[in-house]
Amino acid sequence: MAKSRFTIIEAPSVLGLFPKGVETLPDALLGAGLAEHLNALRAGRLEPPPNDGHRDPETLVLNPLGIRDHSIRLADEVGRVLDAGEFPIVLGGDCSIMLGCLLALRRRERHCLLFLDGHADFYQPEAEPNGEVASMELALATGRGPAVLTDLEGKRPLVRDEDVVAFGRRDTEEAEEHGSRRIEDTTIEMIDLAAVRRHGAIDTANRAIAHLTRPGIAGFWIHLDADVLDDAIMPAVDYRMPDGLSWDELAMVLRTAIASGEVAGLDVTIFNPKLDADGSIARAFADTLVAGLRA
Repeated sequence: MAKSRFTIIEAPSVLGLFPKGVETLPDALLGAGLAEHLNALRAGRLEPPPNDGHRDPETLVLNPLGIRDHSIRLADEVGRVLDAGEFPIVLGGDCSIMLGCLLALRRRERHCLLFLDGHADFYQPEAEPNGEVASMELALATGRGPAVLTDLEGKRPLVRDEDVVAFGRRDTEEAEEHGSRRIEDTTIEMIDLAAVRRHGAIDTANRAIAHLTRPGIAGFWIHLDADVLDDAIMPAVDYRMPDGLSWDELAMVLRTAIASGEVAGLDVTIFNPKLDADGSIARAFADTLVAGLRA
């Protein structure tokens, strides 16, 4: 399922978080030369509905209807890129954009998900302190949570538990402290940061890709949250944690995925350029994406 060309979709939604900088992610990465270095097409910008900032009393999440509607529109845009035989790169925004990306694939065939994130993002609405969908998108994508977001177009779940690899997670203690639903109690394949450290980025990436490319699977999507990176090199995120992947480790994981020939597309989220005063992090991030995707 190799795609002929990269095509960038800008999706700067912060409906699942708050408008304090993440919405400028596309501008920063494009300004750092991402499109030019990938020789990528530009499919345009999908603006989100207004962010009302209030927690919905029924679902206990922020902007549920806005996220639903934006997910459907984003799925349409991703679908157009896929139908053209191109490789979509969706620049967020917060992690709620993953729902629209997966909906585009769910409309087609069975796909898997490589979930590169420092957090499990498996909260239930009542346990998430602020009702932020950006802390529960993996739970929602696998069918857990309010129907308005888990049953998009009647297609619950967007991805099956057994078709997910969560890679690089390091928030176990924090999630337990806040009462998050336990991802460990599911059949989701977990390759946490400790496993990456024990076995190395290439071996763990190969293990992940082997799980995602089983018979009967049409391909897999990559969700990339910037906080999977080491806080020492990626402090420009709103919820910081110590440790994480190096630039080289992330590039290795992406190269391994791309080399499989089974990647359907990629979304990039959570990098906050307003915390990157001189633009150096944006440049390093863009360079790493290029190094990984042009393998």
